[in-house]
Amino acid sequence: MTHTPTPRRPRARAATRAALLCAALAGLTVQATAAAPAFGEGPDGRGGRDCVRTERPRDPKARQVLDVTRKAKDDLDLNSVEVRVTVDGREVVTDALGESMTGVPAEPGMHFRAGSVAFAHIATGLLQLVEEGKVRLDDTVERWLPDLPKADKITLRMLATNTTGLHDYVTDPKFLAELEARPFRAWTPNDLLAYPLSHPFWYEPGTNWSYSHANYLLLSLALEKITGAGIDTFMKERVWKPLGLRDTQNNFTPEIPRPALHAFTSERGLYEESTFWNPSWTTAPGAVITTDICDLARSAQAVGSGELLSPDSYRTLLDPGTVGLGHATDTCPATICLTQTEAAHFGLGVLVVNGWVVQNPSFSGYAAIQAYLPSKGLAIAVSTTKTATAPDGNTAEVIAERISDKLAPGNPLILG
Repeated sequence: MTHTPTPRRPRARAATRAALLCAALAGLTVQATAAAPAFGEGPDGRGGRDCVRTERPRDPKARQVLDVTRKAKDDLDLNSVEVRVTVDGREVVTDALGESMTGVPAEPGMHFRAGSVAFAHIATGLLQLVEEGKVRLDDTVERWLPDLPKADKITLRMLATNTTGLHDYVTDPKFLAELEARPFRAWTPNDLLAYPLSHPFWYEPGTNWSYSHANYLLLSLALEKITGAGIDTFMKERVWKPLGLRDTQNNFTPEIPRPALHAFTSERGLYEESTFWNPSWTTAPGAVITTDICDLARSAQAVGSGELLSPDSYRTLLDPGTVGLGHATDTCPATICLTQTEAAHFGLGVLVVNGWVVQNPSFSGYAAIQAYLPSKGLAIAVSTTKTATAPDGNTAEVIAERISDKLAPGNPLILG
């Protein structure tokens, strides 16, 4: 999974090939002239209108986006594509192509799993706590996570930046075998943490970089202790409500709010519906979120611009000290300890790639990306589902990359 210049982490197997975060770092995402915007009553995209497709988009940028999206859907043999593009918070175009299920057209207002987008929201909330003086990023976590090995050396910053040295349970063969055999299993944090804690740390905390889902699981548990509230309440009060993300929510069960965009996958060898596979393995209870394409675009814009943060905190979001980390050692191979460069690195809950601020969840038949280019105020949100012959990997990334080529040719979004 190597692509210059973006660092990437190895894909363990088709079943979780980009599992949640984005995994991506693993790989290290004009106002329309339609009669009315599809979502939001003001220039910032907030308001009470439904998430619907743009009526008769006439703006040249809108036509470019739709042409690219239609062709990509055919090229990749996708079941559905949902897309929304905004500039400075104003709609360029919103649309949905293909089907949710046979005979059921995909609609922009359908809800889908958003996976690691929650990490960007958690990181934003953490930086708000730092601004308020309630914690410091370099506080060690032993007071909140006393049973975690090396808790007196691991800081909140290390959890949020993937510099703890903990193994990633999503690449553990034993975990993968269990997940494939029992996709409806409900996982607890202790179930999940048992996998990375059965291995020695890759390196001493804070001295290198390697992606692990365990980090945001642990960070969520720590934040619950710090604030005395569930991580779902934490995100809702600090991010979702202030941004007007009324269709973004946590689900403690595999339920998806109606209308749901259905997903299908061949991860287990047979093409099958995976909409209601249990997503509890992806992160901490309370942070297992669903959203729609309009909220995803709003999230891209707000997180990517640091709307809820001070200028200092926004700079930390984009580079919390990860640039320059990541190197192979005697105990950590180059496929795990990936080099973090100015051009492509993990920030605080986001990926920063050639100036774009990105999150890109992909698991259990769902793929999505939120990408924001601050220099142009350009937000791209894409969600995809697959047919039996669609390629592996995050196909939403491919579409976002092609859109970026048209709208921001000088700033390529390259994740694949």
